[in-house]
Amino acid sequence: MNIKHYTYRVTWSTEDGEHVATCAEFPSLSWLAKTPEAALKGIQKVVAGVVIDLQASGEAVPEPLAEKHYSGEFRVRIPPHLHRALALTAAEEGVSLNRLASAKLAA
Repeated sequence: MNIKHYTYRVTWSTEDGEHVATCAEFPSLSWLAKTPEAALKGIQKVVAGVVIDLQASGEAVPEPLAEKHYSGEFRVRIPPHLHRALALTAAEEGVSLNRLASAKLAA
């Protein structure tokens, strides 16, 4: 498992007065540092330690988002009245419901 394949983000924390680094695959972890580079190195060390602990205990290690395959499909449940309204809008615009929903999600 290459810990550099995980999804990291470094942002400024006004509250802490430092940069905070997080990892999307491990949302409960964070690392504060004075520079963005130090914050990134810190969170990567924490993630590496957690991955080692998970592997040692036989627990599942999250797959990096970058390595996952995405089909381009997902299901969303909506109320029937909203489904009807979207279908009408799609028909009026001369597009499929799928295309309309995709455009709305991208906006």
